[in-house]
Amino acid sequence: MGESLLLLTIITLIVITIRRARPVILENPVIIQRSGQYHITLAPQLNRAQTFIEQIAKQYIQSHPSERDLPTQYFEVRDPKVFSRGQSSYLLAIASRGGVLYFQAVNPKPKQHAADSHYKTLHEFSESVLQHHPFSGPADEQGAEKLHATVDMIAAQLMIAVQALPSVD
Repeated sequence: MGESLLLLTIITLIVITIRRARPVILENPVIIQRSGQYHITLAPQLNRAQTFIEQIAKQYIQSHPSERDLPTQYFEVRDPKVFSRGQSSYLLAIASRGGVLYFQAVNPKPKQHAADSHYKTLHEFSESVLQHHPFSGPADEQGAEKLHATVDMIAAQLMIAVQALPSVD
């Protein structure tokens, strides 16, 4: 009787451990909002990017609290922990409006024409999210440089490759 109970307990613990180890990938977009701090919009299957993005927000808000708006910055992120529809990367846009950081993460679209770019895909998505949050004053270019440095620092800590996307307007 005691052996059966012990065996049942061990099997239960193994099953619980295996279930927790498997990452949950969401098939729907995820929106995370921390009032007055940040707003994150994640495309389907990019919910595992949340940790990286929240660390950027936390670090930037702690070290550079600013009410000034930041121009939108665009990045291509290669994170081996984030599996997005077989892609090797995802696209990330970061902006600040009224002291709130806005993050948008999307999967890159397949390029149909030579003129297509990841920047264009991300720019269109970012503008659709930020359309209700226009600039409230002059952009803080120095803050934008600090945000870029924060992204690079957090990426290095987490061993994630991040490349700024050049604007092609």
